[in-house]
Amino acid sequence: MQKVTKLASVLMLSLCGSMVATTATAAEKCPIDKRQSKAVGASAAKKVQKSFEAYTEGNVDEAIAILLEANPKNDFDKAYIARMLGNFYAEKGQMKTAVKYLKTAVEADVLGGTDHGATLRLYADLLLQEKRFKEAIPYYYKWMEFTCKEEAQIYRRIGIAHSELKEWDKVLKVADKGIELSDKPDKGLYQMKLTAYFNQKNYKQAVKILETMVPLFQDDKRLWVQLAQFYLMTEDYDRSLATYDLAYKNGFLETAGNITRLSQLLAQKGSPYQGAKIFEKHMKSGLIEKNKKNYTILAGFYHSAKELKQAASYYGIAAEYDNDGELLLKQGRILVLDQKQKQAIPVLKKALDAGLDNPGEAQFELALAHLTLKQYKSAYQRAVLAAKDNKTKRSANSYISYIKEKARIHNVTL
Repeated sequence: MQKVTKLASVLMLSLCGSMVATTATAAEKCPIDKRQSKAVGASAAKKVQKSFEAYTEGNVDEAIAILLEANPKNDFDKAYIARMLGNFYAEKGQMKTAVKYLKTAVEADVLGGTDHGATLRLYADLLLQEKRFKEAIPYYYKWMEFTCKEEAQIYRRIGIAHSELKEWDKVLKVADKGIELSDKPDKGLYQMKLTAYFNQKNYKQAVKILETMVPLFQDDKRLWVQLAQFYLMTEDYDRSLATYDLAYKNGFLETAGNITRLSQLLAQKGSPYQGAKIFEKHMKSGLIEKNKKNYTILAGFYHSAKELKQAASYYGIAAEYDNDGELLLKQGRILVLDQKQKQAIPVLKKALDAGLDNPGEAQFELALAHLTLKQYKSAYQRAVLAAKDNKTKRSANSYISYIKEKARIHNVTL
């Protein structure tokens, strides 16, 4: 209804032959103020009046049909009717047809100041909507030149067109102009600059834009995450962690990926236990999927934190997904390190059964476990097997003589 009222009021002015009041002084040179309105000719006026009445009653198709029957005699009448048809077709969503008629009206350049200005703007908007970006841009500038007005929203639309054309330097210029003209911070214009800098791979400038945006639009969760990500891209890990942490405390991290990055940064910056607890919490809640990969990550966090019991447990859970020998080896090593040799032995044997690239590694860990338990014969057997693997040959041989001596002292036959 608002659209109908607005269009009806504009049309009524012309139908009544009203003149646009001009208060321009000799010093004013704005084209819109110089261009006077006038009424359509008598023959066309009847069709226009009848079409207008049909439109105000909600019969857009009938209004169009009436205008198509009109036979305008002069350039002004042709442009006026073309403008009406352009508006009506736009309202019906037939944008290509609307553009055709509006182009006729615009290029005639004879309509009254208000009408011509409105037609220029609508034509530019429809070109933009129809993805005819290169064509739309000059008509926005023509509107500004004709009306002597500059609006932030017009610069935003020009920026959209330049963005689609990947003209990033031009995007930055018009976005700055739009920001300068805005009465209040316009997130879209700042986002436009951010996109431009990102596509130019100018990440440091992108960071500056985000550092401006976050305080201006504090409730936008995405901006906090974007800022943290851009700090990562510029290798500013301390600021990235601080931003992720603050975003997390404010409830802004809502995806598994963001929680994972926070936990990884905590681990890298000396707080692996805190990272593990956060990661574990969100695995238990279901946000982070319970799978082999994530259990392995969680085990790694606890391992880095020297929380050996939790690390061994989670490596074991991860290994169960497909009987992964390498993960079982990690679990067994940690159990040995944690002085849990009796628990480690079956795990290490299971690792061998599952298959390892270097089975000597598991054999050597078994040798150490049996040695600690004073099971010298088993320790010796495992050390000999470990010595057959090039990766553990040297270490195993260095222990073999030691195991032999221990066995001799304790009267154990090897």
